Amino acid sequence: MARRERREGESRARHCPMDEGGEIAGRCGEEERPEPCKEGSPRWGPQHAGARELAELYSSGKRLQEWICVILCFTFLSYNFYNLLRYFSIEHTTGIAFSIFAGIITADFASGLVHWGADTWGSVDLPIVGKAFIRPFREHHIDPTAITRHDFIETNGDNCMATIVPLALMAYKFTFNSTELIQKTYHMDCFIFALAMFVTLTNQIHKWSHTYFGLPCWVVFLQDWHIILPRKHHRIHHVSPHETYFCITTGWLNYPLEKIGFWMRMEDFIQGLTGEKPRSDDLKWAQKVK
Repeated sequence: MARRERREGESRARHCPMDEGGEIAGRCGEEERPEPCKEGSPRWGPQHAGARELAELYSSGKRLQEWICVILCFTFLSYNFYNLLRYFSIEHTTGIAFSIFAGIITADFASGLVHWGADTWGSVDLPIVGKAFIRPFREHHIDPTAITRHDFIETNGDNCMATIVPLALMAYKFTFNSTELIQKTYHMDCFIFALAMFVTLTNQIHKWSHTYFGLPCWVVFLQDWHIILPRKHHRIHHVSPHETYFCITTGWLNYPLEKIGFWMRMEDFIQGLTGEKPRSDDLKWAQKVK
């Protein structure tokens, strides 16, 4: 309890709540936003010194990796989807529905776990993973609309990379296993495919949650019905110091995980074990002024 109270005190002292919508949110007819930051507080957005420095760390090598991962991922997704249709039978229907639901829930939890881990621990200075994978998370908190300026490759490359191995194994099985064996594992394959599909789409869904103009009607419909991550729901995460509501695929698990204090308990455990303070690197970048 004492640690929680100290954390709340630090949250108030560190920097003001992040308002990415600002005037835009008001024009969309949404609720009033918090008062703007007082003079001297960090200024959010692409003009922030830390955001500019982080954006410059995006390299041509990283871009190449993202292109390769997107091509491989969507090749495997297409091939596996074709084979799932090929081996479909009507008696699979109930199992398929359950498998898809389980895949979505698992993807939502996985998005939260990865998001929490990269937001909370590690540093941009770490070899290889720092600039390649932690950097975007640091940039996102001080320039959350940067993701809306990323193209499809930059937005989805890393998520595509995460799905390549399971999708490749599934493709191998469809190519070389017998029909009988494929039928026995069909529901598991549906689960893996749904999980891979929603993991692949997670950052695109995340991008849509920061986009206030020009979204297709079907995306807005899915957001309004909370089938994918809604914009208002995701704003809760973007109140400094970004310590809650980490799940960004559908966001369905955010409330129950917050109610049981899942992320706070995980942070307390790791901090007690290692002595590392949560989000210290995130704060360092947020406080850069030049």
